[in-house]
Amino acid sequence: MIKKNITVRPLKASDRTGWDELYRGYADFYKIAQSNEMRDRVWSWLHDATKESEGLIAEAEDGTLLGLTHFRPFARPLTATTGGFLDDLFVLPAARGLGIAGTLIEGVQTIAFHRGWSVVRWITTEDNHRGRSAYDRVAVKTSWITYDIKISK
Repeated sequence: MIKKNITVRPLKASDRTGWDELYRGYADFYKIAQSNEMRDRVWSWLHDATKESEGLIAEAEDGTLLGLTHFRPFARPLTATTGGFLDDLFVLPAARGLGIAGTLIEGVQTIAFHRGWSVVRWITTEDNHRGRSAYDRVAVKTSWITYDIKISK
């Protein structure tokens, strides 16, 4: 998929350095302490056919990686369907406002369509105003409230 000279495509092994920069930026945005080992683990998931996580990358004409998204299928028992969950979405600050977030979401939406998924869903923080303005253009905000139970060892 190409939009405004931006190509959205699946991750390749050669994307590791650029992906690392993007994923580090994503963790910093959400103030999540992330180690190299954590990024190594996620990278391995994205390239392991036995894992459910997949990734798309937004690339400029010159090869610069501008954004990423990670997604996976999830079961929807109440509707007896499979949906797609968009786990991570990040665009370099210098590339924001170019429609890259929407283009990455479109990429996941296209995959969802071809796989017969019933919905693409994601969460964000209440104060992610810039991201939410992009999301409001392409999706419907639901009334669902998210809860977490932390599992400690």
